[in-house]
Amino acid sequence: MNRGYVQPLKKVSGKLLPDHSRLLPDLERVTLTLGESLSESGRHMSHVYFPLDSIVSLLCVMENGASTEIAVVGHEGVVGVALFMGGETTPSRAIVQSAGSAYRLKGQLLKNEFYRAGPMQWLLLRYTQALLTQMAQTAVCNRHHSVDQQLCRWLLLSLDRLPGDKLVMTQELIANMLGVRREGVTEAAGKLQKAGLISYNRGHITVIDRRGLEARVCECYAVVKNEYDRLLNHQHVR
Repeated sequence: MNRGYVQPLKKVSGKLLPDHSRLLPDLERVTLTLGESLSESGRHMSHVYFPLDSIVSLLCVMENGASTEIAVVGHEGVVGVALFMGGETTPSRAIVQSAGSAYRLKGQLLKNEFYRAGPMQWLLLRYTQALLTQMAQTAVCNRHHSVDQQLCRWLLLSLDRLPGDKLVMTQELIANMLGVRREGVTEAAGKLQKAGLISYNRGHITVIDRRGLEARVCECYAVVKNEYDRLLNHQHVR
């Protein structure tokens, strides 16, 4: 997957852009821990986050505590689109799914840059469109496809946002992300492990055969990946 979105704060098309240069001094590198909440439903966000080697899940949480993941954000994106899109708050939660590091930036600084209507605005708008595509496709996938296919999609999307082939994730947490029963995840993960596609042991998932996962996944993964690649390609930056 194209890494040219977080790295736009550094380089786009091989050169440092003025709007990125203005933001670089204010970026703060922070450590994100597993399960950490970066934003809560209905609460104003003071900062945006650009994950580097971490993954953040956007979750919708029901009154009874049940939750379902609607999107994942990694090194290709930003957590906090509501700030620069004018909504200020969102009904979803942002929870760290895979621990690592990120750049943190005061939301007002990104809003100021967004309203300059320069290259940064175009990147953020294209990223937001890609994120909306992921949310819509996730809803379709959760409604029409099997838990096995959903798990494959989730694993591949997560891998696209990490530098390696390993994930640290309990079956209970995966179940919460997918909005299914833990038993369903146990069964689906067992099938993938028996097929030699993954290795799962005490919360550590290692993908052994990525091509095998891609052959088994539903079309939702390709729809999301192709849209991210199309919208975040360097050639689209003005």
